[in-house]
Amino acid sequence: MLQLPFTLDAGRSTPLYQQLYDSLVSQIRSGALTAGTKLPGKRTLAAQLAIGVNTVDTAYQMLVAEGYLESRPKSGFFVQEISEPLSPPVPAVPLVREETSAPPRFDLSTGSVDTALFPFRTWGRIQKELLYDAPELLLHGHPQGDRALREAIVEYLSTYRGVVCDSEQMVVGAGVEYLLGLAAHLLKGGTAAIENPGYRRVRTILENSDLACRGVSIDEGGLSVSALEESGANLCCVTPSHHFPTGVTMPAGRRSQLLRWATAQPGRYIIEDDYDAEFRFDIRPLPSLQGLGGQNGPVIYLSTFSKSLAPSIRIACMVLPPELLERYRSTYGTYANTVSRFEQQTLCRFLRDGYFTRHLSRMRSAYKARMEALCAALEHTFGRERLTLQGRHNGLHLLLTLQDGPGEGTMVRRALEEGVKLTGLSTYYLEGAEGCPENTVILGYAGLADDDIPDLAAALGRAWGT
Repeated sequence: MLQLPFTLDAGRSTPLYQQLYDSLVSQIRSGALTAGTKLPGKRTLAAQLAIGVNTVDTAYQMLVAEGYLESRPKSGFFVQEISEPLSPPVPAVPLVREETSAPPRFDLSTGSVDTALFPFRTWGRIQKELLYDAPELLLHGHPQGDRALREAIVEYLSTYRGVVCDSEQMVVGAGVEYLLGLAAHLLKGGTAAIENPGYRRVRTILENSDLACRGVSIDEGGLSVSALEESGANLCCVTPSHHFPTGVTMPAGRRSQLLRWATAQPGRYIIEDDYDAEFRFDIRPLPSLQGLGGQNGPVIYLSTFSKSLAPSIRIACMVLPPELLERYRSTYGTYANTVSRFEQQTLCRFLRDGYFTRHLSRMRSAYKARMEALCAALEHTFGRERLTLQGRHNGLHLLLTLQDGPGEGTMVRRALEEGVKLTGLSTYYLEGAEGCPENTVILGYAGLADDDIPDLAAALGRAWGT
């Protein structure tokens, strides 16, 4: 009779059936129990190991289910052939772990928002009501987003951004990057002109969708249309309302030139990222490029609620030209929407009941006051003759140029040594960084506490010399 060379320990925390299973697996994988070997019957093995028959049966059934044993009626349990050699084990590949460090005292990255401004009470109340009163939101919704939300966004964008579209053209998704990836896939195989400087992530998304990218220079009017013509691109990605990172607003004349470029040849499209359009502190912003082009125009419009609400509430929207809508539906029509329906309907009511516009007004006032306080503190620390600050009128970041600075890289490094995290302007150049203004860094102030502004200015004074 086959004797198995192991014992079980009832004093261990691991159940006896699991111990038996583990021991048998080890014997089979090592080759000690070869294919075709008949194992002892359940009662025999139970008596041999001084355990219950049910314990043996549980272990055997687990081994049968996983293919280690074969149960033959009236014959017993037999070891199965293991097709792949399981020993020696494959050497483990060490995981590359992200570097972690203590957070800086002052984080001036551009992706932050002031979480204290979030409308906790109103948002929470709406969500609670929906959880109790709308159980149907637990089910799948429309792939493009719930119609009620799309209609509410269309109404808002029409009123405040001059967007001209139907809710059928609207797609709701989990962030601008996700929606940009969908749009890029519809246009794959072409060539995209992207702003230089600009978001490197845009280039990554487009290239991942088989689009060649060409950097096109930015001047005082935004993306250069003459450089766009020379690029040979059939797709153009722009942030005309508030270019990142320079803060330039594309004037109406340049917008018209860009639209003429798009309509001059079939198959040309403009992807408009309406970045930071809600945050203009002097005058009402220019209407969207999409609105100038019209409902049937060549503009794919993108906007997000990340800055106006919170980055973790991943709700963004895309407006597609009619000729791309059918292409979108045939490609993505079976995809489930990527935004929770409870979040969708909360935002829908937040828009429809007027909370959103009041919330934006509150945010503009708070951010404008913070920007002015930051500018005043920096000018007091360094003196106006040494300092140039751009971007006071729109957006949520400033470009700071120190006239006699030690160089961008040194400024960034010394600031970090004083507990201030910020970014140099040159890091956003896709090419031709030699044309980047010297001694210029980016200060994102949205996540900065008002009480921290004096200490921040003092820290930068120590870093860069006052």
